[in-house]
Amino acid sequence: MDSETRLETRSSAPPAERKKEGFRETTRFLLLLFVFALVLRSFIVAPFSIPSGSMLPTMMIGDYLFVAKWPYGYSRFSLPFGLGSFDGRILADAPERGDIAVFRYPGGGDDDYVKRVIGLPGDTVQMKDGALWLNGTEVPRVRVADWLMPITPNSPCRTVDPEAARVVEDEDGNRFCAYERYRETLPGGESYYILDQIDGIADDTPLHVVPEGHYFMMGDNRDDSLDSRFSLAAEGVGYLPHDYLIGEAMIVFFSTDGAAEWLKPWTWISAARWDRIGETF
Repeated sequence: MDSETRLETRSSAPPAERKKEGFRETTRFLLLLFVFALVLRSFIVAPFSIPSGSMLPTMMIGDYLFVAKWPYGYSRFSLPFGLGSFDGRILADAPERGDIAVFRYPGGGDDDYVKRVIGLPGDTVQMKDGALWLNGTEVPRVRVADWLMPITPNSPCRTVDPEAARVVEDEDGNRFCAYERYRETLPGGESYYILDQIDGIADDTPLHVVPEGHYFMMGDNRDDSLDSRFSLAAEGVGYLPHDYLIGEAMIVFFSTDGAAEWLKPWTWISAARWDRIGETF
């Protein structure tokens, strides 16, 4: 049978049968698309949004980033919709000191957090007068220029001590919140910026010894982060179990200053922080 005959035979099928076949094809396509998205999100990359300022200045409220799922292996928290029911990790690998990791909050619930890996199993971690000490040695930090955060609807000039807020303006009248900034360098060479707002309760801590199979996590906004310096009872992270790791922060794929309105699509463009898109960690 030649191609013209096959085409004629197919087109002569009853309309109801053609409609049924089209429905089956659409259903098959949508099912394959769902499976592809599920595999992609479970094992390769997943989106994550930044809802708080605990990782300023590295991450800003309104950042949307992709999280790589493969670097640390897979646990029950790697699978979406609560599909995982197994213990331990598959293809497990350990994070490196300095990684920015997304993890399931170990105090219960479905909240995902993002912090920096500071202490590895067996490390000792302590804060003294606002300085980080690892394994008995002070981690070098250098005072650099203040970080000027643009004041926007989702990023007000929020400080731990409201009286310490410093608002500055540039020559065009744009308003910024000024934060005291340092560059901290971990053993191994990982270097990044941190904020130090006040002399707070987390600037001096007991000596922490990180248990086997756990990690010590900290936010870069040191005075505004409930992290491993605080116990679960104090609504902190405590020592993070390895199984609770989800993935490693990879790249910002979108960022918004919070000024967009859903019913005004043109504001989606004006509210975008274009200079942050493509930012890697």
